[in-house]
Amino acid sequence: MTNKIVNFLDLHTGEEDKKKVLENVKSNISFRGSNLWILACAIVIASVGLNMNSTAVVIGAMLISPLMGPIVGAGFSLGIFDFDLLKKALKNLAIATVVGLLVSAIYFFLSPFKETQSELLSRTSPNIYDILIAFFGGLVGVIAITRVEKGNPIPGVAIATALMPPLCTAGYGLAIGNFKFFLGAIFLYTINCVFICIATFFIVKYLKYPPTKQIDERHEKQVKYVITTLILALLLPSTYFAYKLVDEKKYNQKIELFINNEFSNKGYTLLYKKITFNTNPKILVLGFLTKKFADPEIKTLNQKLNEYKIANTILQIRQDTTDLKKYILNEINIGKTGINEKDLKIANLEQNILANQYDNKALLSEAKIIFPEIENLSISNHTFNKNTDSLKTVPVLVYQSKKDLPEASKQKLTLWLQQRLSKNKIEIYKQN
Repeated sequence: MTNKIVNFLDLHTGEEDKKKVLENVKSNISFRGSNLWILACAIVIASVGLNMNSTAVVIGAMLISPLMGPIVGAGFSLGIFDFDLLKKALKNLAIATVVGLLVSAIYFFLSPFKETQSELLSRTSPNIYDILIAFFGGLVGVIAITRVEKGNPIPGVAIATALMPPLCTAGYGLAIGNFKFFLGAIFLYTINCVFICIATFFIVKYLKYPPTKQIDERHEKQVKYVITTLILALLLPSTYFAYKLVDEKKYNQKIELFINNEFSNKGYTLLYKKITFNTNPKILVLGFLTKKFADPEIKTLNQKLNEYKIANTILQIRQDTTDLKKYILNEINIGKTGINEKDLKIANLEQNILANQYDNKALLSEAKIIFPEIENLSISNHTFNKNTDSLKTVPVLVYQSKKDLPEASKQKLTLWLQQRLSKNKIEIYKQN
């Protein structure tokens, strides 16, 4: 039974001739002529995709990229102790990296659109999960290379290991002078390169590729020491970043729960939210469409943060609508938030649509029971005193009837609607 399981999992089954595999690996290492042109074109396509925030275009660029060649070559050369091949692979990888950085930096420098899209941002904060993707993606790629039947994994590996996007993002960082972006993206690119290389090394050793020359035990230990050092050098900071990422996600979940319970479920329309996580203390800034909070209420809300286990956080509420809009636009101008004017307009429209949603049909059915003389009605929100500090929104009801409602009936209708819609003020008019 054990032998059957071992045979079932054995990678030697369906393995390509080792000499053919090595020839294929060596032929894909060099960046000369067509390979260099293909790389440059792939870099431009990936940069356009990142600039347009188009995932499909970025994936297309990854599929045609020849960057895997020298990385796999470096892993093979370590596995068979061919240090001349290793030098060649690293040299070509360096050439490809420099070309990629130059082409992407030139593109982003010339592009009129410098806005940092989500596709770019996602490549600036590497963590432990990126290591797992690179390592297991590398394993799949090398296993596919060593098969007689290459199958479909190669395109998937090109997408999963994602070498092109971080390299282009690093070029974007250079183009806009943001070295935090550059360093984060280069770190992710390095993680991908190193762990694809290490995955290749492990498969080469497992499949027992013969060394090009006999090497003593001391040199073999040196190779293993270098690999271990590289793994630790990348693993430790990536683990820290992963911990920070998980911690931030948990924090954001608590914030969402706090906002839902204390504001959204009470009918307060949230217009703006900004969380500053990497400060001491953390800061949560909220802005609402119409609701105003007194200082004692804000103090109570700050105390309630502890009930949701949101520690070391200060809640700030932007009260004045005009001041809030100025604050948001100022944040946009200095590049400290991902919200832009288009998003703000959309948010305002969405809130206005939601605020004007009344079920007129249901209200008419109920009103006819109390006020049989009403034939039809329509209610919607109307805004008064626009562009002033005394901006207010009032529900206005227009009804149809053969005769005007008596004053007593109007007052009764007003009180009923105030209770029914939870509104402090409602204006009623008859359609002429």
